[in-house]
Amino acid sequence: MSQSIALAAPDVPVRRSWQIPLRLRRLISPLVLVLAWEAASHLGVISPRTIAAPSVIMASAWDLTVTGELPENLLVSLARVAVGFAIGVSAGIVLAVLSGLSRLGEEILDAPLQMLRTLPFLALVPLFILWFGIGELPKVALVTLGAMFPVYLNLFAGIRGVDPKLIETAQVFGLSRLALIRRVILPGALPQLLVGLRYALGVSWLSLVVAEQINASAGIGHLINDARDFLRTDVIVVGLMVYALLGLGADALVRALEQRTLRWRPSLVSGARA
Repeated sequence: MSQSIALAAPDVPVRRSWQIPLRLRRLISPLVLVLAWEAASHLGVISPRTIAAPSVIMASAWDLTVTGELPENLLVSLARVAVGFAIGVSAGIVLAVLSGLSRLGEEILDAPLQMLRTLPFLALVPLFILWFGIGELPKVALVTLGAMFPVYLNLFAGIRGVDPKLIETAQVFGLSRLALIRRVILPGALPQLLVGLRYALGVSWLSLVVAEQINASAGIGHLINDARDFLRTDVIVVGLMVYALLGLGADALVRALEQRTLRWRPSLVSGARA
């Protein structure tokens, strides 16, 4: 009988192609743009009056931080956003609950709110100055309006979008109207509310940019206005970077809150496992 002899293949080392992690690959194109920007500035292709070089911007940010000018103005802007955002979110939630749970509330509140929502912020600035003066109140009022409407629209849609079968099941189990709202309707509308919060944070920072143009004596907008008068494009870019980083950080906080409060949603559970 012929016997087949299996020859053992020698151990061949497997070559693993070295790959750059995805997070680092995403940074390559911004880094190339910054380096090209720096080179163009040093070669005189980009004038400092157009925009300062990245190295000059970073040096200015460091100087403003060391002298305390940037932290002081940052705290003022944060206080304005915090107060306006808190008032706007509270008002948006109350109005959305009243309109979403009652047809009469919708008939009374929704039309005026939709009309007010369509007005541009810049058109309201002269009126707010006449009403509230040039102090802190018109600035906070603009941020409040900016934060209120995204919360109102999303929570209203969330309340009206709750599955009717859930409501019928809760009624079969004998839940009172208050318990139905607290245990079924509001939890069902929570995802939409969190979406509204994310939009409200973004609009709040945009509102603050407009608000701090109203004779501001402190704040990031005041810092940008002074830099504009002296043609300091480096300081202007620093202020814009601060606005962008604050908005990004606030959005990250809301997303973390969303992950924590909506663990029961299948989409989030599967996404976390993946």
